[in-house]
Amino acid sequence: MPTGKELVDVAVGKPGATSDITLWRERARELSDNQKFQGDKAYVGEPAIDTPHKKTRNKGITVEQKQDNQKKARKRVVVEHLIRLVKTFRIAAERFRLKSTTYEPVILAVCGLIRWRIGALVLSS
Repeated sequence: MPTGKELVDVAVGKPGATSDITLWRERARELSDNQKFQGDKAYVGEPAIDTPHKKTRNKGITVEQKQDNQKKARKRVVVEHLIRLVKTFRIAAERFRLKSTTYEPVILAVCGLIRWRIGALVLSS
């Protein structure tokens, strides 16, 4: 959520290397067409995702585009901080060494702990 007080959705990974854009395209079918999302430069070209401006090969970006990128980065930093919290548990940062059938319950338990931690750290006003 924009306030950084809630972890809304968890996409449990699959074995093997898979790019973020591939996972997005698989899950996008489940979402409403009028929903809008924020993403990094890996998602450029996806109509439902608001991405930063990317400089072209021959020229850079304008000052206005740079300022727009900074606004988008301020919103996106919340997501990056949540990813960091998941990686502190090392489940998403390293190879999972238990049975593959236990991965989903473990990652969901970690996300539940993070939701609890966020609730404990952020005082509601």
